[in-house]
Amino acid sequence: MFRRSHVRGGIAVVRDESAIGRVGVLVIGTRGPRGPGEVRIRIRGGSENYLAWSQTPLPEGTVVLVVEYLGPRTVDVREWTDPLGEAPVIPGSTEVPRSGE
Repeated sequence: MFRRSHVRGGIAVVRDESAIGRVGVLVIGTRGPRGPGEVRIRIRGGSENYLAWSQTPLPEGTVVLVVEYLGPRTVDVREWTDPLGEAPVIPGSTEVPRSGE
């Protein structure tokens, strides 16, 4: 979903909230408040990477949930454990794995 967040210098800035609620995997671990990592999420028919901030440091490979959109290609994430358990692995798939994969 795109939503106008505010007007900056006469130009409307669009807020892209479509990443919120998506599950992804950290391809670069976060350093908590000291610095972002990078998360890959499935979105818009493909996979995209975003800068990922978290409250606590999270290592590479951690499955995370996007909880907030912070700005252009930047999100806030929390560690995530899928309540449905592990998903089956499809050989040769490029899909982002769910927890435990």
